[in-house]
Amino acid sequence: MNLSKGKNGRKIILLMLVLVLGVFAGACEKAEEPGEVEVVAKINDVEITRDEFYDYLLQQNGPEVLEALILEKMVMMEVEANDVDISEEAIQEELAEMKNSYGGDDAFEEALVYYGFSEESVMNNIKLNLGIEALMEPYIEITEDEVLQYFIANKDEFDTTEQVNASHILVDTEEEANDIKQQLDNGGDFAELAAEHSKDPSNAGQGGALGFFGKGQMVAPFEEAAFSMEPGEISEPVQTNFGYHIIRVEEKTEGQEAKLEDVSDEIREILKGEKMNSAYSVWYEDVQEKYEVENFIVNN
Repeated sequence: MNLSKGKNGRKIILLMLVLVLGVFAGACEKAEEPGEVEVVAKINDVEITRDEFYDYLLQQNGPEVLEALILEKMVMMEVEANDVDISEEAIQEELAEMKNSYGGDDAFEEALVYYGFSEESVMNNIKLNLGIEALMEPYIEITEDEVLQYFIANKDEFDTTEQVNASHILVDTEEEANDIKQQLDNGGDFAELAAEHSKDPSNAGQGGALGFFGKGQMVAPFEEAAFSMEPGEISEPVQTNFGYHIIRVEEKTEGQEAKLEDVSDEIREILKGEKMNSAYSVWYEDVQEKYEVENFIVNN
């Protein structure tokens, strides 16, 4: 059960360039020997050969995939030519951030299976993206005035709001809620009673823990009660459209106004992301002049 009304989290700017379709790469892994016909699918007695599969993919996606492969090779050549150091630590940090954005390791693994990617291919993309970002640095200029203007325009996003860390026990009737409140007043264990009685399956097993939340995230009656309480206090039954809640406030944090010096690095990263596309276009034009590229697919 989700009490939250929804929250617009701060956007994380990630440069993700998908270079090669997995199925296309798979089709190219093995070339057929002369006279050999490999069947990749059948509909009744009608066969689809690997050559047919490859030709179809080539027709549909060939030019784009080849352009992506050409770009990948040029990027890595430029990384080597400019002595760009892409550390394993940096790759792992990006991978961890990506996993976190998906909601953890399990959700990330599910996404990989869904899209047909391996973790190794993702790490290769991360390495390539870090190389592109490093090569873009000379093409991106961010002034102090730009940082200041962004901070002024988006200051509310950086302010820290008051938050409450609370737990709850959710039941269907006021009578049940009053009974549980009486048990708590008589020394009952909140976590044990939550595990035994709470109708909220998302946190009953964790003692009813909801974690930290800010104003505007929970339904109004629940929020009003939680923010009016002090740490350690247990509420009387609170009715919402979900049922009746017994709320215990664990701790509270005060809101804090953001200071430019504390968030300037974060703003620079945001601005860098915003400028990346235009910088990439200029860089790509420049780097193309350094290499002789012959594309034998585009004109076929």
